[in-house]
Amino acid sequence: MKNITAMRKAIGVFQSYGIPLTGKKKAANFYNDLRMDKIFVAGLIFELEYELKRELEEEKVAHIQTPSELINTLLKAS
Repeated sequence: MKNITAMRKAIGVFQSYGIPLTGKKKAANFYNDLRMDKIFVAGLIFELEYELKRELEEEKVAHIQTPSELINTLLKAS
């Protein structure tokens, strides 16, 4: 039940950045396909960490390239 609530919050944050999580967009690369700057990706990650009250390690953040990777990593984080 907690994951459903977390997913709803995450979807809201992604929508505020104009990123739909349906179809191929959930596997789109932040930098190449969505053409996001690193500062906006960092802001997105920060907002998701804040909303979900979870924190990611810097090593993991550096390797995240897609919205689906980000969501999976956040849901696994404690």
